[in-house]
Amino acid sequence: MGAASPSLPSRTPPGATAVVLALGAVYVVWGSTYLGIRFALEGGWPPLLMAGCRFLVAGGLLYALLRLRGVPAPTRTQWRDLWVMGLLLLGLGNGMVCIAQQTVSSGLAAVAVASCPLWIGLFAALRGERPSRLEVVGLAIGFAGVAWLNAGSSLTASPVGLAALLVAPLAWAFGSVWSRGRALPSPFMAAAAQMLCGGVLLTMAGGLLGERIEAMPTPRGWLAVSYLAVFGSIVAFSAYAWLLQNVRATLLGSYAYVNPVIAVLLGTLLAGERFSAHDLGAMAVILAGVVAITIASARRRAPPQPAPSTVAEPIAASTADAAPAPDAAAAAPLVDSGARR
Repeated sequence: MGAASPSLPSRTPPGATAVVLALGAVYVVWGSTYLGIRFALEGGWPPLLMAGCRFLVAGGLLYALLRLRGVPAPTRTQWRDLWVMGLLLLGLGNGMVCIAQQTVSSGLAAVAVASCPLWIGLFAALRGERPSRLEVVGLAIGFAGVAWLNAGSSLTASPVGLAALLVAPLAWAFGSVWSRGRALPSPFMAAAAQMLCGGVLLTMAGGLLGERIEAMPTPRGWLAVSYLAVFGSIVAFSAYAWLLQNVRATLLGSYAYVNPVIAVLLGTLLAGERFSAHDLGAMAVILAGVVAITIASARRRAPPQPAPSTVAEPIAASTADAAPAPDAAAAAPLVDSGARR
């Protein structure tokens, strides 16, 4: 994206309060969704059926609202791509996180998922996007942290959880890179449609794998799923989509390394989760790599500064700029459809 024409009207800069509130929603709400998943599972929800219901409700509400406001429905070609992204990002990405959290703490799941930007960088490199020196350093540091986390932490006590937390960021990263260049609908419609697709696939998978709701979930379980659907999938995503249009990629990308910290703190304070020095050390190394990747990606994709007579410089965000979190309710593909996600 280049500098806008001087003849165009100037964009009003966002207020500091609005930016802080939107960032707070993305930081805290998305960081808290891991604990929300834990509470939902403890409240009697099977993992895949829980995730499927969450995305069907959130996606259905958002889709209906958008259609009532006159937003066009996706085309047949767009639906095809959205089904693929729903499978990779929500079906495998979020679904594997839910499966893992049956045996892995919410904080540790968030730490493992924090490796997603590293896999995005790797897949982008395999696709032919030559990484910068700082990106190579970030990848090396981050993958050292991933190896450290997977070779001696409490993850090794749960083979199923370990496997699921390896698949989740891989699927999300591959889906994010695959989505680049696809002719997707508007960002909010893309998110709504992906949630619908992912919700259908997760619900079907849960049924085929024998998941059943044997007894009515507890009130706490219902509240957790409601929180995930409304706040995790709609409110926080809306804040994220607004931030994409109004702040720099480096600031927005900070959620990728703030979310795990929030998840660990909430897990410790509200669920009595405990983490070893090994776990915390690995988390620090992984997040250091993510920070390097985020900064390097933003530098590479930063648009040129416009002349003083032009409007404020446009925002250039991409899948590599702000690494998606598997619990971000289909935010990932939007950047690549024009504003990312």
